[in-house]
Parts: sequence; C-alpha cells; structure tokens
Amino acid sequence: MDCLFLPADCGPRIDRDTRVYWLPGEGNDGWMPLAKVIERSSVTLVLPAEVCSAFAVNLPTRKARWVNQALAYAVEELLAENVDDLHLTHGDALEDGRRRVIAIRRQLLADWLQDLKTLGLTIVAIHVDADLLPRDGTQLLFIEDRALLGGSPEARLAFESTQWPHLVGQCPAPHHGHGTLDVGPAPLDDYQQLDEPYRFLASGRAAALNLAQGDFAIQAAGSGLGQWKPVMIVLALVLAVQLVFNLVQAWTLESQAERYAEASRALYTELFPEDRRIVNLRAQFDEHIGQRAGASAEFMRLLNEVALALAEGIPVSIGQLDFNQARGDLALQVRASDFAALEQLRQRLGQTGESVQLGSASRDGDAVSARVVIGGRG
Repeated sequence: MDCLFLPADCGPRIDRDTRVYWLPGEGNDGWMPLAKVIERSSVTLVLPAEVCSAFAVNLPTRKARWVNQALAYAVEELLAENVDDLHLTHGDALEDGRRRVIAIRRQLLADWLQDLKTLGLTIVAIHVDADLLPRDGTQLLFIEDRALLGGSPEARLAFESTQWPHLVGQCPAPHHGHGTLDVGPAPLDDYQQLDEPYRFLASGRAAALNLAQGDFAIQAAGSGLGQWKPVMIVLALVLAVQLVFNLVQAWTLESQAERYAEASRALYTELFPEDRRIVNLRAQFDEHIGQRAGASAEFMRLLNEVALALAEGIPVSIGQLDFNQARGDLALQVRASDFAALEQLRQRLGQTGESVQLGSASRDGDAVSARVVIGGRG
C-alpha cells in the first residue's frame, strides 16, 4: 500500500505545496510536493514522532466499553495538556503488563486529515514513524541528521543523530541500529546500513499502532452503495429478529445500572456521612481525595471492587475503612448478621484477583464483625 510520510517540521495545515515523502507500493519514491501524489486511492499516513507523545499506562479494565474512559483517567497525570484536547490511541501490552499509548493533539490531526481529504487523498490508516520500527529490543533508525527511537520499550522519540551517546543510558539493551549513515553512532550492538529507510519503516505497519481509532476511525472507500445491498438486506433481517431481544436486554441493563448507581451512592454515604447532598458522585469523590492524586487511582479502583460486590446483595455493612498508601491496601471494618456473610464477601472480593485477608471475626450482640483487607503490593 502507498505510504505518505509528513515531514518533521510540517505546519498546522497542509496544501498542494507541502513537501512530503511519497512511498508508493511500486514506482519511484522520494520527497516531492503533495500536488504530485494527490487523488491516490488508498494511502497510509505516517506522522512524525515530533508531534506525538508516547508512554505506557496500567489500565484497570480490558472491556472495550470502559477502556477509553479508563485510559483518559490513567494518562491525565502524565500530560501537561488537557486530555479532552488529545486523541489517545492504545495498543499492545509491554512485558510488565502496561499498555502502549500514543497521544496527539486532536485538532492538529483533524486539520491534517481534512486537508488531505480536500486534496483528494483517501487515508485508510495512520501510524507514527518511530512506532514502525521492529519490536525487538531498543531500535534506532538514522536518516542523515534525524534519528528515530522505538522498539519493545515504551519510548517513541525523534532526535538529532549526534545526541544518541547522551540517550543510550536511558535505553535498555540490546541496541539495534539501522540507517543511511556509513557508520552508526556508537554505542550500538549492531548496525545495518539501508538504502531505503522509509521502505524499512513501512514494513513495520502490521505491528504498529493505528491512530485511526475512535473519532478518527476510517472506513476504506467503496465503489458505491449497490455492491452492499445484499449485505444490508441480510443485516436488516437480523436486526428485525433481534429487536425484541435488544429491548428486553436494554431494560435489564438499565435496571442493573440503577442498582449499581444506588449501591455506589449508599457506599459514599457510609464513607462520607457529612455530605448530605450528592450532586455529582465522581466530582465529590475527587474533592475528598484531590490532594492525594498519586494514591487516588488505586484507592478508587479498590473501592469500586467493593461497591460492585455490595451491589450484588451481600448482606454486610461497612463501618470504617482505611487506605494505606505505602502498602496499597484497603482495610474495611465489616459488620454482618452471621459468619457466612463475611465468608461470602471474602470469596466475592477474591474473584477480582486481588489479595484478600479476612481477620478474626467477633460477636457483637446479634451480629458479627471482622476486618477485611483487600489489595496490597505483596
């Protein structure tokens, strides 16, 4: 597939005179004005690493419907810009379980795509040049004075080739180099000279993150509506058959959501009885723990697990809780009608994969109480 590489110094808008690196599937490649490559059918757009930020975060969920919201909360402390102004793309997992993330200013990407569409180009995939490098150790590509850093670690970076000796200490070994230079800048474990560095980058598209997600999801161009009519007819029949089922399921999910919301409000009231009026539950939670941003994510995650367990109807009440930031655990003083309810709570919290400890239970009148600890860094 044809690839269009934007230059590192690309401006906020693109026109016919913008110089790009054109890499066709067949034919001559090179730097040229955009006017010479317009009206191509399917094009992969490659962005310069200079306009993107790359990092890795822990996501508490893998469910598609929650992952985007979880991603925004996870990255907001890592970025100086407003998360709402950024387009976030998540992809493969690192060895430590964190998810790779690439961020770019939403308006900048939207303007570029609109300009390319106006010029007649059909963009079907979007990648970042440094993310196209092989995922095997630390990878470097030297193209004259410009160098790209990628590979299996989280870093995606563009820098001057002469700066590599100053960066090597921050990059895990082995260090694999490629490029147009006769000799790769030391230190490198190996170096391969390339005649076609951009074609080398293009070969890594299969493993690279595709930024065409969410609001920027792109559908390949078709040849008209007619070829899709049989598929549309079958789809309409399937949707008609499922209509009743979907209505029933929607009602069930709505009822479940109301139960979860009520359980969350009840838990909040127990934890913060001084707040008699609940307007925005999330905002009021943030107000209570706003000065502890570093521990708030772990606290909220464990608290959410407890709320989900209580929403299932386990007959217990919480009298006190204590989050230990150093250990990363949440201790609950739990009161129940019998020992079986305490054991039911322990088993349910254990299903989350967290460490759960149930202390010795004691009688308190016609009820029993015990200390339950969930979480911890081992």
